[in-house]
Amino acid sequence: MTTMQEPFDTAPIPATAPSVRRGAVLTGIYVGVGLLMIALNLRMGVASVGPVLPAIEQELGIPAAAAGLLTTIPVFAFGAFAFLTPALTRWIGLHRLLALTMVVVAVGIGIRLLPSPLALFGGTVLVGAGIAVANVCMPAVIKQDFAHRLGLMMGLYSTALFLGAAAAAALTVPFMVALDGSWRGALGLWAIPAVLALLIWTPRAIRSVADSPMVAGAPGDAITESPDEPRLAMLLRDPVAWAVTGFMGLQSLSYYAALTWVPTLLHDAGVPASEAGLLLSYSSLPGIAAALLVPTMLRHIRPTWFPVVASALLCAAGLTGLLVAPAGAAAWVWMTLLGFGQGAAIALSLTYIVLRAPDARRTAHLSTMAQGIGYLLAGLGPIGLGLLHAVVGGWTAPVAALVVLLGVQAVMGAAASRERHVRS
Repeated sequence: MTTMQEPFDTAPIPATAPSVRRGAVLTGIYVGVGLLMIALNLRMGVASVGPVLPAIEQELGIPAAAAGLLTTIPVFAFGAFAFLTPALTRWIGLHRLLALTMVVVAVGIGIRLLPSPLALFGGTVLVGAGIAVANVCMPAVIKQDFAHRLGLMMGLYSTALFLGAAAAAALTVPFMVALDGSWRGALGLWAIPAVLALLIWTPRAIRSVADSPMVAGAPGDAITESPDEPRLAMLLRDPVAWAVTGFMGLQSLSYYAALTWVPTLLHDAGVPASEAGLLLSYSSLPGIAAALLVPTMLRHIRPTWFPVVASALLCAAGLTGLLVAPAGAAAWVWMTLLGFGQGAAIALSLTYIVLRAPDARRTAHLSTMAQGIGYLLAGLGPIGLGLLHAVVGGWTAPVAALVVLLGVQAVMGAAASRERHVRS
């Protein structure tokens, strides 16, 4: 490992002519908008399924357990397909690969329109695969294109993830109602933002072809051609990489476990299903606020482990509160705490991927390891929590298990927060 030398968000911008600076600013705004449009699509195709699961079960005549796979398959896909990203990046190029992921996501959503359970599940796998590769690419692109604005861009990126998920969760059922009860049509509408993101990003992808070292020797997609790229095996022996990976995996496990089972916990406690769903949607609001603010504040917070521990404590307080007093006004307090904690943890885990690697190329490899292994671990969360609930017949033991894992998450996050780099 190496000690991190550069300050966070303070890289100097060289003095240039005003016209050049204006052009650079406009280009930066365009690239930033394109990245954020892509980020909005990295949860929509998944978060849109949960609200219409009852309609899917009824129309297709499949059991709830089988329908539930539509929400767990993408999480495992996030992990499994992440490991394809380094090879695809070398072959296609980082910016062009991001464009291709939007094609894959749009096609996967379109396939789900076909009147076949196989198409529904196959399209879901394809959506998960496209998102998995984009998940890995995004931190590397931000590191490469916004090295002097990492805190701002990681905050906006994390916020876009929450906004996309919240929009899909909130609007899919109204879309279905407007389309005369067609859940396929409602899911299919979420291909439109992916196409829009593709159209916005395509000029940047085309420009990267001209900038490719194979074409002009310029640095545009140099991440794809470097002969000394670190191997995953090296990262697997690096404690910094494992700290980042463990924190990413455990916060994702906690997030997806809560996303899957908190509505059921509330319903079992006597909260109406509609109110339980509203509470879950509401938790995205404090999550968005935390995701936007935390990365931009990191360089001012000491000790570095404080935001990690605070996020875990907020999640633990929210979950415990839901177990002890799940009804009435108190539930809104617990979901506020849980939302703040989850938003901060997600933003921190993504930001550490960028900060713990010295350049875009190594950021891409650390992102592959952290998100590949991390999401495979995260996929076990909803399954494990459901099995534990089925065995013990209550929610005390499952919530206690999550709180214990939050303690481990805090330890891993504290290690990831230390200002150092993975091995070069």
